[in-house]
Amino acid sequence: MAAVSSTDAVAGSPEAQLLLGVVSGHPPDALDQLYQHYAGRIYGFGLRQLGDRQLAEELVQETFVRLWRSAGSFDPGRGTVTAFVFTMARRIAIDLWRRPSSRPFEPEPADTAAPGDESDAVLTAVAVNEAMATLSPQHREVLELSYRGDLKQADIAEVLGIPLGTVKTRSYYALRALKLALQERGIDG
Repeated sequence: MAAVSSTDAVAGSPEAQLLLGVVSGHPPDALDQLYQHYAGRIYGFGLRQLGDRQLAEELVQETFVRLWRSAGSFDPGRGTVTAFVFTMARRIAIDLWRRPSSRPFEPEPADTAAPGDESDAVLTAVAVNEAMATLSPQHREVLELSYRGDLKQADIAEVLGIPLGTVKTRSYYALRALKLALQERGIDG
């Protein structure tokens, strides 16, 4: 029995078959099936990256428009469909954030949280953002993709084009540096 290469395994995955179906038109609902599989995750990724529901919805729409247009450029030798989709979504999120009209002029109405809870959450968020800013760009990127992007380490490795071991090492040192930076700001845990 011949060994199956990782490229063959990726090309034979259900998601890769659906992506090929987007190109060929068979099955006719291939894009719909991919949408069902990825839309919620992309929306969550967009919400964490962009901080705005409308922008997150726009990210989902634009990702699937581009996916429909560029499905034929998918190369299973370069990674999984998940990495392909989230790399595309990441680039679109950056474009959306850079667009001046993407930044809201007014904050969204606050939820029904107690005033102390909201101010504590805001102060903690500010401290975390400041602590994240002290990390190297490589460490910060790995943590953002992991926690805000909700990606697994293997997917991060594919998105960034680096070995899985490098992602694990960067994650370890990034978390260690973040913990120290938060402790300096009076946040433990």
